[in-house]
Amino acid sequence: MSPLHYRGGALHLEGVALAAVAERFGTPCYVYSRAAIEAAYRAYDAAFRNRPHRVCYAVKANSNLAVLNLLARLGAGFDVVSGGELARVLRAGGEPSRVVFSGVGKRVEELRAALAAGIACFNVESAAELDRLNAVALDMGRVAPVALRVNPDVDAGTHPYISTGLKTNKFGIPAADARALYRRAASLPGLAVHGIACHIGSQLTDLAPLREAAGRIAALRAELAEDGIAIGHVDLGGGLGIAYRDEAVPSHAEYVAAISAPFDGSGVEISIEPGRSIVGAAGVLLTRVEHLKPGAERNFAIVDAAMNDLMRPALYDAYHAALPLRETGDATQTWELVGPVCESGDFLAHSRSLALAEGDLLALRDAGAYGFAMSSNYNTRPRPAEVMVDGERVHLIRARETLDDLWRGEVVLAD
Repeated sequence: MSPLHYRGGALHLEGVALAAVAERFGTPCYVYSRAAIEAAYRAYDAAFRNRPHRVCYAVKANSNLAVLNLLARLGAGFDVVSGGELARVLRAGGEPSRVVFSGVGKRVEELRAALAAGIACFNVESAAELDRLNAVALDMGRVAPVALRVNPDVDAGTHPYISTGLKTNKFGIPAADARALYRRAASLPGLAVHGIACHIGSQLTDLAPLREAAGRIAALRAELAEDGIAIGHVDLGGGLGIAYRDEAVPSHAEYVAAISAPFDGSGVEISIEPGRSIVGAAGVLLTRVEHLKPGAERNFAIVDAAMNDLMRPALYDAYHAALPLRETGDATQTWELVGPVCESGDFLAHSRSLALAEGDLLALRDAGAYGFAMSSNYNTRPRPAEVMVDGERVHLIRARETLDDLWRGEVVLAD
């Protein structure tokens, strides 16, 4: 359920009027609901009931320290894909023994940092990485816990940029090679085989591909048992998608039942790595209309947020509902919501029926995931502030960047 609602004609997030947030912190501005984040995590945790499990939040979705700290306090695990994300988790109070490290290109220094921290598992994505991790572990006098990320060649039916489980994707180890590579991993003295990992994509709302992938992982686990390789946990990747528009999203209980069924009675621990479905609907991006530019073919509403603030529409042609911060009875027109960045691809929304005037405020819904996390300073634009609401309280959790922040660390030539 969305934490957004109109009260007295004004759009609120929890108990806070968003117009007051815009007035206090300026626009563009990301605003998140603490209650929505916590409820989304608890829904996954509760859906597993008494089954051994670990809910590892995918840090890449939104890596603000305040968000990570909230989840750490709830007992969440974390899925990281870089040394920087690991450092963020540790800084936010995350428990390293509940961290899994995924990603296709882990550097030696990142492996060292993760081993030193004592993370739960490395999700290894290639034979080359297996050898590198073994060498690093032996050099440090450690044994690295590993799972192989197996590519089951299952089509998730999602956008091709966020599909990760096909044999044409860069991720994971081909299923046909997995059994032999597990035998090799089990023979290496710097490694301890703990699990199997799998991730077929993001923004999934159909359970059929998830069932198929889980079944293939269960079959591989049985084959490995024949080889004397005991698998104690399976990591089945990302969580559910969210309803950006009119998608029908299964319940948490339906999702957990679908991925868990092939492992019933096995005692195996099941890990998942939801990100979007924990923070996506919890966040909005506030923006202000700078200019209205009606035209013969299209009407453009030029707002102060841009593709550098919210990349998803330009990158994926993604849909985010645009809500006025104040309800009016004025007649609507059809508008293209575009930003000030010097690119024709700088748009936030197409063909929206809105009653707009210069200075009006809008909230782009479902912007809590892959919003600020993918933002940039393109066109030398400072990144927005981030704010957390908690009931009727408001907390600034990241200050808006200044121009001085943008060139900190740069130098000009002396002569």
